[in-house]
Amino acid sequence: MQSKIASNPETTRGRLHTEEESKYRSPFQRDRDRVIHCKAFRRLKHKTQVFVAHEGDHFRTRLSHTIEVSQVARTIAKTLNLNSELTEVIALAHDLGHPPFAHVGEDVLRIKMKNYGGFDHNAQAIKIVTSLEKSYAEFDGLNLTWETLEGIAKHNGPVVNSIPYALNDYSNRHNLELKTHASAEAQVAAISDDIAYNNHDLDDGLRANLFTENDISNLPIVGECFSLVDAKYPNLDPIRRRNEALRRIFNEMVEDVIINSQSLIKNSSLSSSKEVRNLGYQIIQFSPRMIESINEIRTYLFDNMYRSDRVNLMRERATQVVNGLFYIFMNDRKLLPVQWSYCKSEFEQAQLISDYLSGMTDGYAEQRYTELTSGT
Repeated sequence: MQSKIASNPETTRGRLHTEEESKYRSPFQRDRDRVIHCKAFRRLKHKTQVFVAHEGDHFRTRLSHTIEVSQVARTIAKTLNLNSELTEVIALAHDLGHPPFAHVGEDVLRIKMKNYGGFDHNAQAIKIVTSLEKSYAEFDGLNLTWETLEGIAKHNGPVVNSIPYALNDYSNRHNLELKTHASAEAQVAAISDDIAYNNHDLDDGLRANLFTENDISNLPIVGECFSLVDAKYPNLDPIRRRNEALRRIFNEMVEDVIINSQSLIKNSSLSSSKEVRNLGYQIIQFSPRMIESINEIRTYLFDNMYRSDRVNLMRERATQVVNGLFYIFMNDRKLLPVQWSYCKSEFEQAQLISDYLSGMTDGYAEQRYTELTSGT
């Protein structure tokens, strides 16, 4: 039976542009399908998660990360009797606004766009699905439901300070109530993102030989899971041992969210999705013990992976490419493709350049930079 706090597609707050709904799919299912079929979703295949694509076929890309997030999110949502369809579409759309080269690209654009409305990948995702995608005859964007857009905009919590121009602009036309929390489904998508990247970054870091199993044996949860595998499967080959341990780490985090959130929901006496938004805190949470453990894992990954010499080389190159392209296009808009070159002001020009750059894949950004700096 569906939870009282679950979002109900039959009472959706609708779409900005009125459409006849599908006979065969709920509004949230239709949102999901539109996201999967859009160009921005396909481009995630060639965008960095941590390692750029040419470093190895087995490392996560932004697309494989997104698929892992949606899988975790569906599991948690179904167990908590929330709307798994809404949870899934928010999970699938949550990284659509990421520029090339992962968070490095976002850091560069945030600095470059400081005086031009700011840049944030969640706000950019909203711009993509409400404006930049051009697939339909009657409207720009994908015309997603209010609940999906709200979840994309604020799945990480209320947006109250330094609201990026793109997000504020859309919310002024279709109020996303940025100062409140999002639905429980959006909160599930957000915490599933945390679970997915902490686990697969451990896996990718091991695969990249940035650290070993022995190096991480003292981390909370991690060491315990390796010990459990060793006790149950003595002399297991190293690859299977690693995968078995990582799977257990994954399960520990998922189970913790489910058990802790069930308790929070039960003790809160919430009776509607609207009350979730006005509660004042996230109803979907890790336990305090798990939060402490995950923070220690994150600190280790930051020091030994995200700031490793190998990743720093990528950061330097990515910074050079995105910085360089922004400078080149701001100084000569004629170098932009025709559909991106029209603008009335410096502010509008910067916005167009930001949209163009953020939509690039890693390879295309490298290609354009090489073309424009080599004279070919």
